[in-house]
Amino acid sequence: MNYEISTNPQGLMTIEAVQKVLNRSRASVYRYANTDPKGKELNLPFDAQRLNPELRQSLEEPLLFHPNEVARFAQDILGIRPVTIHVQQPPDSVTQELLRAILAELKAIREGLEARSSTHSSTNSSSL
Repeated sequence: MNYEISTNPQGLMTIEAVQKVLNRSRASVYRYANTDPKGKELNLPFDAQRLNPELRQSLEEPLLFHPNEVARFAQDILGIRPVTIHVQQPPDSVTQELLRAILAELKAIREGLEARSSTHSSTNSSSL
């Protein structure tokens, strides 16, 4: 099975993406996830029989899963063979585009400064 899924900017999969890859209901994905149903413990130790989410800082954060963990769970536990997950980068956000523009401008400024610096150093060495 080959899947192309979108991930968050950190390359992690949401519950919806896992649901699509595993072809299971949302409730099933939550049952597979290695989480504390009573909500007392935030990050449980690794369990090879469960789908292990990435570490979270608070209970309000959504569950996110690494694509390799989802593929491992699908193959080893669910017996889905072979599983290949192709991670697609999400489309650029306005923030990412702005940061790219800033980086390009900074590079141009640096090149200009380096050109001025080399012109001044060659002028100073020829006057000696």
